[in-house]
Amino acid sequence: MHITAVETLALSRLHEPERQWYTATRRIVKADAAIVIIHTDAGLSGIGEATPYGGPLLIRSWVDWLAQDLIGRDVDEADQLPSPTGREVAGDFPHIHPYDCAIAGLDCALWDLRARRDGVRVCDRITPGASAAVPVYASGGVRYDWRAQPAAVIREVLDYRERGFKVAKIRLGTEWSWDGVTVDRFLGLMRDLAAATAGSIDLAVDGNGRLSIDQALSIARELERLGFRWFEEPMPITHVDDYAQLQRAVGIAISGGEGFTTLAQFRPYFEHRALAIAQPDVACCGITEALRIARMAERYQIRIIPHNWHNGLMTLANAHFVAASPNAPLLELCMVQGPLQWELLQQPPTIEHSLLALPAQLGLGAVLGEELATRYPYIEGHYALPVTRSV
Repeated sequence: MHITAVETLALSRLHEPERQWYTATRRIVKADAAIVIIHTDAGLSGIGEATPYGGPLLIRSWVDWLAQDLIGRDVDEADQLPSPTGREVAGDFPHIHPYDCAIAGLDCALWDLRARRDGVRVCDRITPGASAAVPVYASGGVRYDWRAQPAAVIREVLDYRERGFKVAKIRLGTEWSWDGVTVDRFLGLMRDLAAATAGSIDLAVDGNGRLSIDQALSIARELERLGFRWFEEPMPITHVDDYAQLQRAVGIAISGGEGFTTLAQFRPYFEHRALAIAQPDVACCGITEALRIARMAERYQIRIIPHNWHNGLMTLANAHFVAASPNAPLLELCMVQGPLQWELLQQPPTIEHSLLALPAQLGLGAVLGEELATRYPYIEGHYALPVTRSV
């Protein structure tokens, strides 16, 4: 079976005002997607989703360039796809290089294609007899504003509980300096959240790399006392010594690595015991590299809880990775992506009682929706707009 063509669908959908969300000083105004499709001379195709962090049009450009060395090759040629590089695009809002995103999308599409050809699910091709369902957690907490009803995050988590989720993760809210928010004020909100949930749903916090080591230590100690399950990327992820210091000082699990695309990037964090949970994302690094990371993490007794923040196809790919990995107990589920998340697929997977049922169909078990390029044409511009406020 030989590859005959490779294409990338660049898609977008504007968020309605009520669906927009914040990450510190950025307002997210649209949902993007980059879907890679590999066609063969046997009439069989494979699909994969690359994280749109790299920019869908730039990802498509790299896929087109890499496809020059793929077209005409057998789908089993081991050397046909390079490994990700771990590079990052610098700037005030750094993100994964579109080259690595393109490789991730191609790699996932190849896994889907090979599994379809072999008559198995992707997870069974990795680990025969893999689980039929994957536990997922509700990942949100990005719409509460410190200037207007920060307690809205408590109502949000209670809603996740009512919808059957057993774990929920929230963020730090809007930029703290805008409203004089301190560590103590944030922890007051976390105490209120813990009291309102009363142990009925497990909790986690994502710091998005916004804190200093001293702030992270104070917050981690109180989150541990309150029974939170993990504390994600509290400081800039490049500060490996601070992560090692933090993890030594507290019992709560410290997690990170969502932007890492290579095993080499995780090495110092594994060797220095700087993380209890590693968070690779197959839409950023591909299934092949994610499996390398998971195998090495297992040697260090580090758990894998993949980052998974966008659409349904990458959710399925990450779910297959989790189902096939013995040290991966849980998968993130983005709660704010909007309709594009699942309308990419003709049939979304069933999610009930905090379990995502892997489709019985071959490969990733996904079929793309009809006329996606017509329904969701790509909208130029970055998905995150800078916001400024008077202090």
